[in-house]
Amino acid sequence: MKNYFVYIMTNKKDGVLYTGITNSIARRAYEHKNGLCEGFTKKYNLKILVYYEMFNDAEVAIKREKDLKGWSRNWKIKLIEKTNPQWIDLYDEALF
Repeated sequence: MKNYFVYIMTNKKDGVLYTGITNSIARRAYEHKNGLCEGFTKKYNLKILVYYEMFNDAEVAIKREKDLKGWSRNWKIKLIEKTNPQWIDLYDEALF
C-alpha cells in the first residue's frame, strides 16, 4: 500500500511556512534540507520539517493539502503547535 504525506516546512519557529504533498516524506524533507528543491523553499531556506500527516489515499491527501493551503497562517501555527509546540525538526522521526 502506498502512503502520501502532507507536510509543513519552515526556516525557524514562527517563520515562513510551506505546505506540500509527497509520497516519500523522508526523501522530500531531505531534498528541502539540502537545497535540492528550486523555488520557494530554497529561496526562504525552509529546512525544518515541523508537521506532517500520513494518508493511504492520494485524493484524500491532495484535498487535505488544498485545505491547509487555504487556511490562515494562524490556523497553520495552531496545527503545528498542537503536536509540535517546540517546533522541533521532525526529519529523524520521518525516516521510518
